[in-house]
Amino acid sequence: MDLGLSGKRVLVTGGSKGIGLACAESFAEAGCDIVLASRDAATLAAAADGLRARAQVNVQTFAADLSTDEGRERLHEAHPDPDILVNNAGAIPGGKLADIPMARWRAAWDLKLLGYVHMCQLYLPGMEARKSGVICNIIGMAGRTPRAGYIAGCTANAALIAFTSALGGAAVAQGVRVFGINPAATRTDRMMTLARTNAQQQFGDPGRWAETLTGLPFGRAIEPREIADLAAFLASPRGGYVNGTVVDVDGGAMFR
Repeated sequence: MDLGLSGKRVLVTGGSKGIGLACAESFAEAGCDIVLASRDAATLAAAADGLRARAQVNVQTFAADLSTDEGRERLHEAHPDPDILVNNAGAIPGGKLADIPMARWRAAWDLKLLGYVHMCQLYLPGMEARKSGVICNIIGMAGRTPRAGYIAGCTANAALIAFTSALGGAAVAQGVRVFGINPAATRTDRMMTLARTNAQQQFGDPGRWAETLTGLPFGRAIEPREIADLAAFLASPRGGYVNGTVVDVDGGAMFR
């Protein structure tokens, strides 16, 4: 299927691995030029080399600490006018209220919750001025199904769901779409980290992480490309009426 994205410029935060890198692969295969942004320059360089080997598109990288205003502002200064922004950078720890010091709450929210807000604040005005653009926020199912064992993440995700809907409802007047995707357990390094935290909470042994991933719909976790391909479709003209909503991808687990 031709998504009508050839030649578009796509900026992906947290783009060096996991869902972010998968998103970059999907957009690159659709003919988009890519900017990958994350903290580690070496990991970014390896990811960019892999993309260039798969698709004949321009791939650039930008290393910055996106948990800081300064890092996000430098990224915007270097790459001010993407057609599509994919907000994906985030690393909120698992744990109950008593497990997470306030400094860790702030650090995690600075990267994901406030990071997404600031990225939209930086990039939306340019899109509105051009009367064109798409913002995709990769959020997470914990915002729909909150639980005490992931309290910092579910609280941030719930806020980002509301933020995405409110922003999309207003941005459409200027020709810009804003939507989100809520992945459930996805086969990434991040999933393993959270599984080990959950195993420590449930069994007192992080080595029993596999026991926390049983009973998944279809007997498996989500593949990163399943989220990425959805993001590319929804960001394309083929998904051109999708705005202000957040799509849940959990295999129906929420209703089981």
